[in-house]
Amino acid sequence: MGAIKKFEDLFVWKLSRELCGDIFRITKYDTFSKDFKFKEQIRNSSGSVMDNIAEGFERNGNREFIQFLSIAKGSCGETRSQLYRALDFQYIVDSEFNVLKQKTEKLSVTIGKLINYLNQSEIKGSKYKKIV
Repeated sequence: MGAIKKFEDLFVWKLSRELCGDIFRITKYDTFSKDFKFKEQIRNSSGSVMDNIAEGFERNGNREFIQFLSIAKGSCGETRSQLYRALDFQYIVDSEFNVLKQKTEKLSVTIGKLINYLNQSEIKGSKYKKIV
């Protein structure tokens, strides 16, 4: 794998995009789509994961990136919690819930690993490079 030059190159962002698409798909189901507030809430939380990864990356500094990754990780947990509600409300079936829950868990772990990597990295972001 080459150098990461844009947020679209990040594996963690790709995973979050996939999750967001999955959430959008299930919220189009008849019963789910009629629960407007909940539908928007789960769409927003899943979108927040990918958006915060992108925004943090674009800030060009580890400290800010870590802060936004932490927010993304929290939004991922929020999405997982909302999936339990979707299951309890019978908007999705067990098999869908299990697949999506597993995706949120994998994504959360992956975000956590990236945070740990950035915390230990000597590189602090492009804005901290000396201008020669």
